Amino acid sequence: MHTETKDHAELAATFNKDEARVDWHDETLWWIRQKRDKAVNHLPEWELLRETASQIKDNVLSNLAGYLVQFEENAQNNGIIVHWAADAAEHNNIVLGLLHSKGITKMVKSKSMLTEECHLNEHLENNGIEVIDSDLGERIVQLAKEPPSHIVLPCIHKKKEEIGDLFHLHLGTPAGNADPQFLTETARQHLRETFLTRRAALTGVNFAVAETGEFVVCTNEGNADMGAHLADIHIASMGIEKIIPKRKNLGVFLRLLTRSATGQPITTYSSHFTKPRAGTEIHIIIVDNGRSKQLGREDFRNSLKCIRCGACMNTCPVYRRSGGHSYHNAISGPIGAILAPNLDMEKYADLPFASTLCGSCSNVCPVKIDIHQQLYKWRQVIVQNGYAPAGKKAAMKLMSLTLSSPTAYHMGGKAGRFVMKYAPFAVNNKLNPWYKQRDMPEPPKESFGEWYAKNRKA
Repeated sequence: MHTETKDHAELAATFNKDEARVDWHDETLWWIRQKRDKAVNHLPEWELLRETASQIKDNVLSNLAGYLVQFEENAQNNGIIVHWAADAAEHNNIVLGLLHSKGITKMVKSKSMLTEECHLNEHLENNGIEVIDSDLGERIVQLAKEPPSHIVLPCIHKKKEEIGDLFHLHLGTPAGNADPQFLTETARQHLRETFLTRRAALTGVNFAVAETGEFVVCTNEGNADMGAHLADIHIASMGIEKIIPKRKNLGVFLRLLTRSATGQPITTYSSHFTKPRAGTEIHIIIVDNGRSKQLGREDFRNSLKCIRCGACMNTCPVYRRSGGHSYHNAISGPIGAILAPNLDMEKYADLPFASTLCGSCSNVCPVKIDIHQQLYKWRQVIVQNGYAPAGKKAAMKLMSLTLSSPTAYHMGGKAGRFVMKYAPFAVNNKLNPWYKQRDMPEPPKESFGEWYAKNRKA
């Protein structure tokens, strides 16, 4: 799916053409948000957990270099081989080099948003390496040749009938069979052969413990374990922000992560990798790829606290009704809209504007990232750096002049009411973006200021 030449509004308009899909996408994600609410309301200490996690992450971000060095030392003492990558290209070349050094041409991979960010699959395939994604949702979008649309639910945008068609085309299932249980069993059988025959497995990293040099991978399907335990070489890709100081901190984050993501008490598998088994290797690649730059931006550094739960996406009214692909970035939704401009401010200048600034994202964030505030700040930075569209800049300048002058404000209000009453076609047309998705309101008989002037004594 190529989205490079379109912005969020254009891509959202495409998604919105299928009204039925938009409705169930919205309803399904809101149902998950409600599951999250039920799960967290069973914990009287929920807000204490959020605050504790936020403060642990504050400590990590303030001492990141020291914790990374501590993790490296302890991991190496455990027999794990540690690599450092400054950017996506270096990360991808390290993975490719490891596979070439072992004569490996096929690899199984579990979910890793970092590898999506780095476009690892594409790089490996261009260099003769076959990659099979083993997470069911990731495998579905891989077969569809699409990126994931959600960081936890990669194929949430697809109907079961579409998945049935994909499996019929690629896995030979009977045409028209869209039974979820049947499709899941088909995927299980298909992937079992993959697990048994791949000598290399790649996983992401949910948490890396500086104190012990171990890392933790959380899944509901067990696919990361199957790949890692059956392979000769296990490669783990980790962003520098995934560090936590001590093993005891895991108790805080594991209680927050899955309740926020899917409403479960905990992931089905929370697997600790400390040292390689005899005759096997574990390699971990610690990746920066713009994170140090984000760390240096005072207004945006807190975004590095993110534990990739997806709660902000599940609650966001814009994401729910525009779809993940409209964000044209590996990480979509509100958190993606504040991470992406750090990588390329010009390319992703549209994303911070894809928000109502309602604050629901910040309200559900398990590590208390001020997401809506950062979206607002990114808008200011983008405009100041000249990356906002000329039309939007002109409109904002006119609005600023109008709102800063009481006379202009009152005159504008009167003119607007007159036009909406006597010449509604001037605003109810395709040139007005607001009119595309809304019915314009009936003009009020008088402004609030006029009403107040008449009634203040009463």
